[in-house]
Amino acid sequence: MQPLVTISIPIFKCESFLEKCLNSVLAQTYKNLEVTLINDQTPDDSVKIAENFIRKNNLQNTWKIHHLEENSGLSVVRNKGIDTANGTYLFFLDSDDTITPNCIETLVNISEKTAAEMTISQLECEQLETGEKSICIKIKSEKEIINGNDEILKDFSEGQLVTYAVNKLIKTDFLRQNKLYFVKGLFAQDELWTFHIMLKINKIAIHKDITYTYFLHKNSVIHNRDKRNFDNWFAIGKHINQALKEEKNTKRKNLILKYLIDYKHNTLIMNWKAQKDEKLWKESYSNYKTLKSLSLWDYFSSKFSTDTKKKNFLDNLPTNLGMKIFKKRFYGL
Repeated sequence: MQPLVTISIPIFKCESFLEKCLNSVLAQTYKNLEVTLINDQTPDDSVKIAENFIRKNNLQNTWKIHHLEENSGLSVVRNKGIDTANGTYLFFLDSDDTITPNCIETLVNISEKTAAEMTISQLECEQLETGEKSICIKIKSEKEIINGNDEILKDFSEGQLVTYAVNKLIKTDFLRQNKLYFVKGLFAQDELWTFHIMLKINKIAIHKDITYTYFLHKNSVIHNRDKRNFDNWFAIGKHINQALKEEKNTKRKNLILKYLIDYKHNTLIMNWKAQKDEKLWKESYSNYKTLKSLSLWDYFSSKFSTDTKKKNFLDNLPTNLGMKIFKKRFYGL
C-alpha cells in the first residue's frame, strides 16, 4: 500500500493565490494524501476560499482546516503541521506556490526506494507579474544520495544543499523523534530549521528536476525585508552559535563555524540589498561580531579555506571601516 503523505499549507493573507495552490495539490498523480490547512487567524477570505474548495471537490474526509486560537506566526503554523500530520511523510507547501502534478509521486518513489529520511527536489522561481522563470535557489550537490550525518553536515556547510523548508519530503517520525520543530517567536526561519535537521539526519536523497514553483510578487518576503528581518537573522545566528558551543567534535565544530561565517556574510549582503541603510547595516555588523569567529591560530591552519578566512576578516573589522570596505568591494561606492 502506498504510504500516506501529509501536505501542510499555511493560511494567512493568501486569498489571491490560494485556489491556484490548492488546484496543484488536487492535480497530484499520487492519491494517498491528506491535506492540512493551518489557519493563522487570517483576516481575509482565505478560509472561505479553502472551505468552498473542499466542499466543491468533496474532500472533507482527507482535507482538514485547523484554526489557531490567535495569530502566531509561521513557526507555530509549521509546528502545528508537524503535530497534526498523520502521514508517514510530511511535505510543506506555501499557499502562494504550486507543485507539479508528479511532485509527490516522484518524491515518494525515491524515498521508498532509498529509505531516505528526507528527499529534496529542485524548485523554480517565477515572477508573477512577468511570468519569467529561473532556478533562483540551486541544489549544487551532484550526488543522488548522501549517507551519514558527517557527510551531510559537510555538504551543507559548503552550500551544496538548500535551506528552504518547502519542497522536501520528510519522514514525520524523524521530525518528532528528534524534536525538530521551528523556534516559536522567530519568523522566516527555514534556514535555522534546516540547520537543525542537518545536525541529526543520516540519509538524504536528491532529485534534480523541478517539482515546485515559488512565485515572486510584491508581497513576497524577499522583497519586504527590514529591521525586523535583520534582527531575526541575528537571532538565528545566535542559535547557530549555541549549537557550535555545544558541539564536542572538533571536525564538526569547524564545519558549523564555516557555516556560521558564510551565514553572517550572506545575510549582511542581503541586508544592504534590502534597505541600503547604513545605520541598520552597521547594527547587524556589530551584532554579528558578538558571535563566534575564527581565532588567530585558525588563520595559520589549513582547516579553513582562504575564502572563509577572508570573509571572517572582513566581517570583524571596526564597524565604520567594515562598512566602508563592504560598500567599496560590492558596489564601488
